[in-house]
Amino acid sequence: MTVSPKRLQLTASALVLAVAAVFAAPAQAFADDEARRAILDLREQIKRMTEQNQQARLQLADQVEMLRQEVANLRGQVEQLGWQMRNGGAPAEQQQANAPAGTDPQEMAAFDVPMSLFKGGKYKEAVVSFEDFLTAYPGSTLAPEARFYQGSARYATKDFKGSITGLQSMVQQSPDHARAPDALLVIAASQTELNNIPGAKTTLERIVKTYPKSNAAETAKSRLKLLQ
Repeated sequence: MTVSPKRLQLTASALVLAVAAVFAAPAQAFADDEARRAILDLREQIKRMTEQNQQARLQLADQVEMLRQEVANLRGQVEQLGWQMRNGGAPAEQQQANAPAGTDPQEMAAFDVPMSLFKGGKYKEAVVSFEDFLTAYPGSTLAPEARFYQGSARYATKDFKGSITGLQSMVQQSPDHARAPDALLVIAASQTELNNIPGAKTTLERIVKTYPKSNAAETAKSRLKLLQ
């Protein structure tokens, strides 16, 4: 059988196209894989940037809240000093009258030691001193207050895990204490510092649900908006 030159040329051309298609297919697949990986990398970068932005906003909110608390503490100290000046100095009996019922003077004096350290910004020393108080007076009516300030002092020293553990114990033992919702706020702040955003959201939602009428609930609502 004789094949014409023209037919041979067409057949050769077809083979060339077929071979080119075989080599082009993997190249196209390779390009598609590269594009998909690039898209996935970009999505991951956007996700990380979004999480970092949320954390930064929450940290800023925590810093503002801490400043507000410091201002409130200073106002309280100024008012107390003013009262003492107007009344010629506050006797020990008057200071002890503000303590919970059943608190003896010696116990109150022991509590004042770590509180003075805390107010003076000596947070590491306050943590140890509060522990000494709790060891000496484990059943004290001031124990929940001591645990709250001890957890807050740990937060101030960046011991976020220790702060969470101590304050969770305080809330569990004294869920109806006035400081319980504030303790949960500090827990949420510690979780934020540890980049546990889901945990922080859960804690903030707990404040709103369990203590809806507290000042902490309003703060929790504003922080939850930052996480949406």
